[in-house]
Amino acid sequence: MLEASHNDELPAIPAKRYFTIGEVSELCAVKPHVLRYWEQEFPQLKPVKRRGNRRYYQRQDVITIRQIRGLLYDQGFTISGARQRMTGEEAVEDNTQFKQIVQQMIVELEEVLTVLKS
Repeated sequence: MLEASHNDELPAIPAKRYFTIGEVSELCAVKPHVLRYWEQEFPQLKPVKRRGNRRYYQRQDVITIRQIRGLLYDQGFTISGARQRMTGEEAVEDNTQFKQIVQQMIVELEEVLTVLKS
């Protein structure tokens, strides 16, 4: 049996529009200072900044962070290699993001089903 990747162990993304840096840190198992660093290194990460320069991440940002985390921690890419992978043609073909979206949709549909049954 294959060893589970770290992304398989991450919690489901709640059905919310915005997430604080602390929430994203827990959802992605990455410390907040690492998220701030990744914002500088990966142009895809652009959280909304509101009053007091507070960051608010959207669902797509969380999925992107999980993808970056997978490239760096699970697949052993360097920051530079992960950046190229995220911006290169492989990014279009990379199904990691799509798998996470499908998993999230399944969780949300199960929640809807639970509500409909009650």
